[in-house]
Amino acid sequence: MFEGVFNFDKSFAIIFSSVVVYLFLVIAIRLFGKKEIAQLSIADLVFILLISNAVQNAMVANDSSLTGGLIAASSLFLINMIFKFVTFKYKKVSVLIEGDPVMLIHDGIVLEDSLKKQRITMEELEAAVREHGVKGISAVNLAVLEVDGNISILSDSYKHKTSKRRKAHRIIKKEI
Repeated sequence: MFEGVFNFDKSFAIIFSSVVVYLFLVIAIRLFGKKEIAQLSIADLVFILLISNAVQNAMVANDSSLTGGLIAASSLFLINMIFKFVTFKYKKVSVLIEGDPVMLIHDGIVLEDSLKKQRITMEELEAAVREHGVKGISAVNLAVLEVDGNISILSDSYKHKTSKRRKAHRIIKKEI
């Protein structure tokens, strides 16, 4: 009935390859770190476009048909939906895939070990504090690097909360 239009062996190969590529990219992005996802630069965008082009062939091989593309896209949507469900349902899986929020400042004191572990410079942290409209690090009650790469800031005795997307910052050097 489906001969010539739908090849089950080819379809299974596309589904399998798409799932493997998806899992690889999730792991690679997780290893990349939270900081990197929230501050995509032009080079990062080009990198993502090139990766998508490189893995496209791995997913569909030499099948550039509409059916092959739809099977690959459907597989990616399905595995993404499953991942979202599993990370929502099971906290341990969510922590494994997305990580935990990381405290960066507590009651005006910078947690140096957290900055080093997350590869955030003092200049980047100070810029994030300024972006939130807080006078300085000493006025911050709590700063947290969220799992999505955003930095949340609580100040004024935990009454004023702001959360902004991190982005690449230019360091302005003082001229002496």
